[in-house]
Amino acid sequence: MEDCEEAQSVMHSVQGVFDTLARRWTGDILSAGVEGAQRFREYRRAVDGISDRMLVQRLRELESLGLLSRTVVPTSPVQVLYAPTQHAIDLMQAVQPLVRWGKQHMAKAGAHVHAPAS
Repeated sequence: MEDCEEAQSVMHSVQGVFDTLARRWTGDILSAGVEGAQRFREYRRAVDGISDRMLVQRLRELESLGLLSRTVVPTSPVQVLYAPTQHAIDLMQAVQPLVRWGKQHMAKAGAHVHAPAS
């Protein structure tokens, strides 16, 4: 019984990760951030098709999940930088085997797999 509960707990955690990554624009934002700290407009240029409002929302969500850090640089004008945290870097590394699997196996089924930058 304990093994079943533990397996369910693990799968629940995995589902949470997949749900987060499956949200529109999240993978693109995390991939754009692998280069290090960037300003809002740099993310805006890197994530084709996202509105300013949606980008703000996703950046805030990713910050609240501990995947991005937000730093205000006291310059004139003020700069706000968003950078991936170690949690985001670890997550992107953990996703790489799934991307490789998807490229190998999903392509056979005619599906397309987007690879996050490493």
